[in-house]
Amino acid sequence: MRAHIDHSILYLHQDDVPAYKKSGSVVRNSYFWALRSIADRAGFNHDWEFADVVWPALGRMLVSFLESGYLGYRETVLEFTDDVAIPDALRPASTWIAADEYDGDQP
Repeated sequence: MRAHIDHSILYLHQDDVPAYKKSGSVVRNSYFWALRSIADRAGFNHDWEFADVVWPALGRMLVSFLESGYLGYRETVLEFTDDVAIPDALRPASTWIAADEYDGDQP
């Protein structure tokens, strides 16, 4: 998930956050509700926002869903441009990507 930080707020790109589907898988819908429950803002057609106080919980949750094997890597890992210092609380669930990949469409 493409991510950036501004003024101690983590933003997840609106196109990369999970979607709730009424007839979707239990794991994917649980992932949606878990992320949404700790988000400060999770509006439709807006980037999701997470305050720095929840970053430790967010990092642990992302690693847990990643390790479960039910969701894809790019669905559960935060992707920052390679010029960003990743905060310690998010480092286990994060990676760097080139700026041209960050701006491109996600699969």
